Amino acid sequence: MAVIEGCRHSLEVAIPADAVESETGRVIADVQKRARLPGFRPGKAPANLIRKQFAGDIRQKVLESLIPQFLQKQFEADSLNVVGTPDIKDVHFHEGEPLRFTAEFDVIPEFELNEYKGIEVPYLDPVVSDEDIQKRIDEIREQKATYANIDPRPLENGDFAVVALESLAGVEGDPVKQDEMVLEIGGADTFEAFSENLRGLSPGDEKEFDVPYPADYGAARLAGKTIRFRAAVKGVRKKELPELNDEFAQDLGDYRTVDELKEAVRKALLSQRQQDSQQEAKNKIVDQLVDQHEFPVPGTYVDRQIRTRVEQTLRAMTSEGVDPRSLNLDWEKVKESQRDKAVREVKASMLLSKIAEREAVAVTREEVDREVERLARQQREPVAALQMKFEKDGTLGRIASHIQTEKTLTFLFEHARKTA
Repeated sequence: MAVIEGCRHSLEVAIPADAVESETGRVIADVQKRARLPGFRPGKAPANLIRKQFAGDIRQKVLESLIPQFLQKQFEADSLNVVGTPDIKDVHFHEGEPLRFTAEFDVIPEFELNEYKGIEVPYLDPVVSDEDIQKRIDEIREQKATYANIDPRPLENGDFAVVALESLAGVEGDPVKQDEMVLEIGGADTFEAFSENLRGLSPGDEKEFDVPYPADYGAARLAGKTIRFRAAVKGVRKKELPELNDEFAQDLGDYRTVDELKEAVRKALLSQRQQDSQQEAKNKIVDQLVDQHEFPVPGTYVDRQIRTRVEQTLRAMTSEGVDPRSLNLDWEKVKESQRDKAVREVKASMLLSKIAEREAVAVTREEVDREVERLARQQREPVAALQMKFEKDGTLGRIASHIQTEKTLTFLFEHARKTA
């Protein structure tokens, strides 16, 4: 066996001639039973004719049978932990001779764990102030706001204009058209061009004006373009926030008073901030672990991780309304740009897996079941049906692996030295 590079190995295998001849005879007999040749009854054509007539098929079947069988024996004999499907090259298959071939494959590398407990990481327990609580409650009040029509008058800052909008120029294809949309005049989420041109108009007024869109605007057909619109003002509304009192708290859930609501908000904010801060610390721990361990990683794993990252990029583009095909991207360059990150992610996964094994970090059936139940609620599917689906497609194994990774990260965080 020879090392090509890193985890890539090659192995030359020779299968004895008698084994090749025996398997060839078995394949010929099998083909003979099913062959239909002119002048012969089914199964009665002579073997030498079958061998000649179906030489290509026989050769392929013999190779497909013998190569995996003898290669696996060799892997076991050499105690090789092989990843993925080997590449078979330089096949020499001639009658009366041993079958020779070369296999190239990745193996999982052996490496020693350095010290992973007591890693120093910046971390400060988060706090939640009264101002934070009030800000969150104000956001909830905003979400529960109602919008009341008011008597027609010129629009001013803080008003919510009800407008019919249609593009006149600047966009390809069908025009942008909204029969009724609501824009806050002077609002943070309203383009200044809309506020500037609608301010002072009254219901019944119409106006044409240009709106420049930034290059990074979410809708691809508008991004970086200046669109001419016609806007017709249909009405004026005022936002009315609910009063912050016990009745408001009771409407939101199982709270009797505003103080109970504030306490629930405090706990929720604290929990989220702790989760975010701990995740940031865990990421830094993993970064240090990767930096402290130098070992090759299987190219098979790296290629798989690159595919995952590229697929995530494609899904993100599609969800934002961008057709990746329209960008004429060089996907080979895109994949190559992901390689360094993919290598680090594979190394991190292998390190965490080894730490989990050493520390006996186990995943219980109850933990997996809880996650399946959560996903079933999220996807609004019966738990039993989703469980069966996950068992068939291997998702249960991935769920268990993810839970084990999270538990290992928590273990590392708990044993880290936190510094302010």
